[in-house]
Amino acid sequence: MTASFHRLAILVSCMGAVFPARADEISVAVAANFTAPMQKIAADFEKASGHKVQLIFGSTGKFYAQIKAGAPFLLLLAADDETPARLLREGEGVPGSSFTYAIGKLVLWSPKPGYVDDAGAVLRSGRFERLSMANPRLAPYGLAASETLKALGLSDALQARIVMGESITQAFQFVASGNAELGFVAYSQVHKDGQRIEGSYWLVPSRHYTPIRQDAVILKKGQGVPAVEALAAYLRSRSAVTVIRSYGYEI
Repeated sequence: MTASFHRLAILVSCMGAVFPARADEISVAVAANFTAPMQKIAADFEKASGHKVQLIFGSTGKFYAQIKAGAPFLLLLAADDETPARLLREGEGVPGSSFTYAIGKLVLWSPKPGYVDDAGAVLRSGRFERLSMANPRLAPYGLAASETLKALGLSDALQARIVMGESITQAFQFVASGNAELGFVAYSQVHKDGQRIEGSYWLVPSRHYTPIRQDAVILKKGQGVPAVEALAAYLRSRSAVTVIRSYGYEI
């Protein structure tokens, strides 16, 4: 992190707001699992700063491909730490601008109360036809789900029952709509306004999968844009951290 970027982060943390000389409108690519908290954070940031934020939600893998193809994103909030690092290595990101904004958690969830036990034993029970998860090639939460099944020795046994979404949002929708009885989703998705939604879930022990460190990076097109730097700093402010934690993320 550059010295100037560090100073800006401290300023935002102390003041809780950024007051720009002029307002900008910026396009931000956001990992699907971070939809709800980012909508709240962006709204608060717009009120505090006067800047406008256009949020585009999707899978990190697809965002990478779009950025490489010239998509006009100025800031990326990925669902992993490898994609921002890769973009930096390839000259698509601003050196020194990346940071971890959240650490995600994986859960096995069903909208049916009492359906998923607190040890995940339902996976071995055979009492379901479909298990939803995100594509591990596109979504870090899908990779975490794949690693979990492998750690439990269930990859082969459950392969025929898996329905795969392009993003963690689609994986969640498969379960919410009843197209799958249960699924691996982000812990943040089983919360609404910081409160747990209906259903039952198993918080998957972190030992079963690679830590989901979610990093942000300012992209080449966003270099020197005040609103981008301000939003990146605001993500580490006390106000934003409170929102992030309310959705079950670690910091």
